[in-house]
Amino acid sequence: MQSFSFLCRCPNMKQNQQHNTILDLAAALKLSPATVSRALNNNSNVKEETRKRVFEMAEKLGYRKNTMAAGLRNNKTNTVGLIVPKISMYFHAAAVTVIQNLLHKEGYNLIIGQSNDDPLMEKDLADTMFSSRVDALIVSCTLQTEDFSHFDIFADHQIPLLFYDRVPPVSYGASMIKGDDFRGGYLAGKHLAETGCKRIALISGPLTSNLYQDRSAGFLSALKQFNLPVYEDLIYHQPLTAEYTTSAMRKMFSGANQPDALFVTSDRNAVTALSFAKEHGIAVPEDLRIVGYSNDPVTAIISPSITTIEQFPAVLGGRLVEVLMDMLRNKEDVIVNPDPIITPVELIRRISA
Repeated sequence: MQSFSFLCRCPNMKQNQQHNTILDLAAALKLSPATVSRALNNNSNVKEETRKRVFEMAEKLGYRKNTMAAGLRNNKTNTVGLIVPKISMYFHAAAVTVIQNLLHKEGYNLIIGQSNDDPLMEKDLADTMFSSRVDALIVSCTLQTEDFSHFDIFADHQIPLLFYDRVPPVSYGASMIKGDDFRGGYLAGKHLAETGCKRIALISGPLTSNLYQDRSAGFLSALKQFNLPVYEDLIYHQPLTAEYTTSAMRKMFSGANQPDALFVTSDRNAVTALSFAKEHGIAVPEDLRIVGYSNDPVTAIISPSITTIEQFPAVLGGRLVEVLMDMLRNKEDVIVNPDPIITPVELIRRISA
């Protein structure tokens, strides 16, 4: 069976031709508009020969199916909105690729908005997604988002809402799916303790985000289990930028209480820490062991390669689409679980630790 997805006019069409409505197709084929509409929507009651004629004429006349108008009629646009902090981040890029491909197989298109980790931008994007009549919204929040009320309108209108990775502290009438960040932090701390490290430092993101609350809590739990002290002057919660990471490294290694290990809750910043160590003659892993987080491909090719926590973005993306499709198919009877769905993590050991 043919499907209809013409998005551009044929090259031999004149720019000002207006044969782009069902009425035009019906007139050209001497068929009723209803028959043409049913053919374009692959209605089984239309003969295959007629359907073929309709599609051929549609291509010839450069017909564009008005999916927005159709959506207004049936209250469905077959689009899903997604708000992501930064698409350049490896974890989000990998997860979004899987989400888009799986949604496309289900007949949905994905509209992506990038908040740039700005809560005001996130709010504007949420308003835009609602105005665009998306059938559902997927969100990974900014690190600074503490007021989630701009998403209430989706729950109020029974539009499926799903948070992933960076999620609210409560469900807000939405489903949530995230990696096991507590376990990820625990695995990092446990591994460093088991390799004999005694003064383990932490560079983590701001505690306004669930990611860094959980990763830090897991890490501290491991230190407690192994009866290792927590050195407050070696614990940093700050924006995860190269500048802040370099500053933290400089402070750590300027005094007498220098760390022999470091857990960085972001691979990109673990790379920055490694670069600082190289520039200042700190041998890795002999003098300083480093563990990152996310299994960004760069950690496998840099020298020395960096031990990290695998988040399995493809697994999360696949599970997310499963949950979302269930919400879309059972829109009237969907039951929101207040507890987040947790996807696995795993320690990937490399040379740095």
